Amino acid sequence: MAAPGYPSPPAGYVSPPYPSPPYPGPSAPPAPTPGFHDYPGSPQHHMSAPLHPQPDLPPGVAPYLPVSSGTALSGLEYLSQIDQILIHQKTEALEAVTGFETCNQYELLSIVGQRIFSVQERSSLCARCCCGSLRPLNLQVCDPSGREVIHFIRPLKCTSCCFPCCLQELEVQSPPGHTVGYVAQSWHPFVPKYSLLTETREPVLKVVGPCIMSSCCGDIDFQVKPLCESRSVGRISKHWGGLTKEIFTDADNFGIQFPKDIDVKMKAVLLGACFLLDYVFFERSRAKPERHTVIS
Repeated sequence: MAAPGYPSPPAGYVSPPYPSPPYPGPSAPPAPTPGFHDYPGSPQHHMSAPLHPQPDLPPGVAPYLPVSSGTALSGLEYLSQIDQILIHQKTEALEAVTGFETCNQYELLSIVGQRIFSVQERSSLCARCCCGSLRPLNLQVCDPSGREVIHFIRPLKCTSCCFPCCLQELEVQSPPGHTVGYVAQSWHPFVPKYSLLTETREPVLKVVGPCIMSSCCGDIDFQVKPLCESRSVGRISKHWGGLTKEIFTDADNFGIQFPKDIDVKMKAVLLGACFLLDYVFFERSRAKPERHTVIS
């Protein structure tokens, strides 16, 4: 029967198939695909589910991963929206021809090749000539408008496993003058390990590299892991740049993958870890080749 005030449908007319109660609720969103995205052209690597699911943590216990609070620091808004970033080191013509060490310059790109930030090294001529890849330096990360959003400070430290009290370290500031975290090398006789620390020096994540590193015709991966090192949650990859570029220059290309919802401070610290790895293992001169292990 038609509702009051509305005429009945004519004979032979089929009424629309209106749903009858109870009405179905909205469909649930599709489950996210496990793992992290890979770079264009590379095979997909999906992480399997953890063997031991993490139980609900009691109050006062730090979470398994630093989850984003939803509010990004000024200048880091773009990092809060991405889970991959590419780092391209510019080739210095003077350094390639003469072997004279100059200040490094980098470009930070999105996965589609859009320039996000530019990075400029600030170091003295004496430090570059006398200390080489161990030189103390500052790195200024600027957005396309020229505003400095991140500042890295690397003091003069050792790299040998024979001196565990004076290992590599890098301070991360954003905005400049406000410390948000540190990258500190952890002592190990064979495997390169670095801890990602908060501004209060509390460890959050680890970066673990291979025992032997060789960039001959292949990428080198440093895995980003939780403190227990049970699984990989991201990685820093040093990309193979081609035979000519690898032989005649020390300009490197890197890629960083991290969980999209990780705290933006840790994304900035992970970015600093990539630069520290570049200087420690892949920065070279005519008098000093690349390092292939923690010892050499």
